[in-house]
Amino acid sequence: MFLRTQRNVNRTYLLLVESYRAQGRMKQRVLFRLGRLDQLRASGELDGLLLALGRFSEKFAVLGAHAEGQSVSSRARSIGAVLIFERLWRDCGIGVVIEQLAAQRRFGFALERAVFLTVLHRLFAPGSDRAAEKWKQHYAIAGVEELELHQLYRTMGWLGEPLTEAKPACGQAHSARTRAELIEERLFERRRNLFTRLDLVFFDTTSIYFEGEGGESLGQYGHSKDHRPDLKQMVVGVVLDDEGRPLCSHMWPGNTADVTTLVPVVDRLRAHFGVSEVCIVADRGMISTATIEQVKARGWRYILGVRMRRTREANQEVLARAGRFEQVYAKSEDPKAPSPLKVKEVRIEDRRYVVCVNEDQATKDRHDREAIVASLKDALKQGDKSLIGNRGYRKYVKASAGARFAIDEDKVQAEARFDGKWVLTTNTDLSARELALKYKQLWQVEATFRTMKTALATRPIFHKRDDTIRGHVFCSFLALVLRDELERRLAQRGYKLEWADILQDLERLQQIELTVNAKGYRLRTDTEGCVAKVFQACGVALPPQLEPL
Repeated sequence: MFLRTQRNVNRTYLLLVESYRAQGRMKQRVLFRLGRLDQLRASGELDGLLLALGRFSEKFAVLGAHAEGQSVSSRARSIGAVLIFERLWRDCGIGVVIEQLAAQRRFGFALERAVFLTVLHRLFAPGSDRAAEKWKQHYAIAGVEELELHQLYRTMGWLGEPLTEAKPACGQAHSARTRAELIEERLFERRRNLFTRLDLVFFDTTSIYFEGEGGESLGQYGHSKDHRPDLKQMVVGVVLDDEGRPLCSHMWPGNTADVTTLVPVVDRLRAHFGVSEVCIVADRGMISTATIEQVKARGWRYILGVRMRRTREANQEVLARAGRFEQVYAKSEDPKAPSPLKVKEVRIEDRRYVVCVNEDQATKDRHDREAIVASLKDALKQGDKSLIGNRGYRKYVKASAGARFAIDEDKVQAEARFDGKWVLTTNTDLSARELALKYKQLWQVEATFRTMKTALATRPIFHKRDDTIRGHVFCSFLALVLRDELERRLAQRGYKLEWADILQDLERLQQIELTVNAKGYRLRTDTEGCVAKVFQACGVALPPQLEPL
C-alpha cells in the first residue's frame, strides 16, 4: 500500500493505492482518492494526515520526536568497529583459544574481553593500556563495562607469562616459551588444512624503544632503527606465510643482533608448527657467514638478500660477472603494470647468486646521487663547516691537501654500480625469475612493521615487567591478524578502500540511547562512506535503525 499521484490536464491528484497479483502479474487498484495535491498542501490537511498516521508507527513517532527535540538522549556510543571486529575475532577463533587457555585459572573478570578491548584499541586509537581503559567508554563493547586498569595489566602479564612447564624455545636461552606463542600456534592449527603449507615464510625485525626502563631484560641499549640510541629498546620479529598472513611474532632484548634472530625463528617453526621443510626469506640484515653456516648445517632452504657494498664477493665478483639478463617485467607506461625487472644468475664455486635490476629504480638512484653531488659542490663553496652532521655527504667526500674536503669522484663512480640493483643468494632450485619475485614479497613484511609501529602504534610502552611488555606487543600482533583478515575479505569483493577511511566511517556509525514519553529506545545513525561495503564483505547485518530497550 502506498501513495501516488495522477495528473489530469493541469491538475495533480493524490491517490491511495495497493498492489496485488493477478494471473501471475502485479497490478494496482485505487483504494481512495485523497483530492487535489495543491489543495491538500495549502490547507495543511496533508500534514495532519501524516501526523495522524505517525501515531500508529512507533518508529516514525520516535524519530519525529527526536528530530523536534522532544527526546532525551542519555549517551551515544560507536558500534561499527565493534560489530565488524567482533565477527572477525570470532571467525579467526582468537576468542575461543584465549577462553580455553584462561579456563584453567579464575581471574574474577572477563579476561577474553580485556584482550579484545586492548586489540580493538590498537586498531582505532592506539596508545597505552591506561588510554584503552578510558577509551572503552565511547564504544558499545559487550562485557567490558566493569573492566579496570589493573585488570588490563594482569591480562598483559598473562599473555606474556612464560610457560613454566615448557622447556626454553630452541635457540632462545634468555626466555622460556610464553603463552602468547601458544596462542599463535593454536590459531595456526585452527586454520590449517591439508593444503596449508609453510614451505616459504618471510621474516624481518624492527626495534621498539621504551619510555621507561623496559622490563627486567627486554629493555637494552642497541642499534636503534628509530634513531633513539639514548633509550632502551626491544627487538621484535614477525613471520608471514607465503600468502602474507601474520603467522607468529618474536621478541628479544634490544641489544640482540639481527643475524642471531633467524636461527631460533626457523627452529620454532619446525618444532611447534609442524613444518618439516621451510624456506626462509629474509633481508640483507639477516645474513652473515655464521648464520648461513648454521642454516646449511640444519638443511634449511633460504633466499637471503646480500649486502652488496659490504660483502666483498658480491661487490667484486658477482656484480662484475658478465652475462645476459633475463627480462621478467618489461618497462611499461601503464601505471598499474609491475615495475620493470631483469635478473641474471651468477655461480661462484658452489654458491648461487641472482642479480636483480629495476630500471626505474636505477634512474631514481642516479638522479638522487646527482642531486646530492650538486648540493655538495654548493656546500663546499661555503666552507667545510657546512658538511658537519650531514650524513648524505659523507660517502662522497675525501680529505685533500690542507685538511680540506673535496668530492671523491672515484666514490661517485663506484656508487653508480649499485643503481637499481639488489643481489640474492640461495640454496634452492627455484629459477632466477621465481627467486626475484619471491624476495619482492618480503616487502609485505616491511609494510607489516610500518603498520605495527605507525597505524597500530605499539608505543608508548610504560610497562616495567617483561611479561606485561610481551603481552602489550602481542596485542599489536593480534590487531595485525584482524586487519589482514578484513583486508582479505574486502579484496575478495573487489573493494579497494583506504584503511583510514574504513576506520573513520566505522567510528561514525553510532548507537544513541534516548527516552521519548518515558519509554527507552536505541537509535542507530545512518551509514556513511564505505560502511555498507565493509559490513557486506564481513557478512554482518546492520542493526535496526530503532529498537526499544
